[in-house]
Amino acid sequence: MTYTFPNQGTCSRMTMIELAPDHTIESVQVMGGCNGNLKGIASLLKGMKAEDAIARMEGVTCGSKPTSCPDQIAKNLRKALAALENQ
Repeated sequence: MTYTFPNQGTCSRMTMIELAPDHTIESVQVMGGCNGNLKGIASLLKGMKAEDAIARMEGVTCGSKPTSCPDQIAKNLRKALAALENQ
């Protein structure tokens, strides 16, 4: 299933996540933000379990901001898992 969520508090605007029923990340796309870095993060996440990605990225900050693009991906992965479980 594919899920799209807005990002908050970052340069990036939106995250699109494709999750398999077993919680494996099939793809992540982030709109806006640091293009090369986010493409690299998305490439590293492919094939990873969503729970593992959340554990690694949740709470990462960017400068003085209380969040970051990786943190927003983690938050949106949590939302995607919840949506997947409620289907």
